[in-house]
Amino acid sequence: MTVTPGLRLRSRVCDTEIIVVRAPSSDIALYCGGTPMATFDEEIATTDLADGWDTGALLGKRYTATDDEDLEVLVTKEGRGTLGDGTNPLVLKEAKPLPSSD
Repeated sequence: MTVTPGLRLRSRVCDTEIIVVRAPSSDIALYCGGTPMATFDEEIATTDLADGWDTGALLGKRYTATDDEDLEVLVTKEGRGTLGDGTNPLVLKEAKPLPSSD
C-alpha cells in the first residue's frame, strides 16, 4: 500500500483509527492486531486479534518504527490492537526532553 501523510486508516480487528503523519518513500504495510489496516472506504469483516498483538494503541499518541524514523502515525481513536509495520510492532514515540534552564 502506498502510505502518504494525511492517510487515514482503521483497524479490521478493533476500534483503532490512525492518521499517517510521516511516511517513508517506499511502500509499507501497516497492521493493527496482526491484520492489515483498511482505508475508510473499504468494507471490513471483523476478525480476532492475533496472539501477542493485543497491547493496544493509545489515543493521541504517536507511534514510529524502531528502524525507520520516516514513519510516524497518530492514533485518533484508541483500540485493543498493537500497531505494526508488518511483522514488527511500532513503538510509542517519546517526547524529547527540554534543555535544563540552569
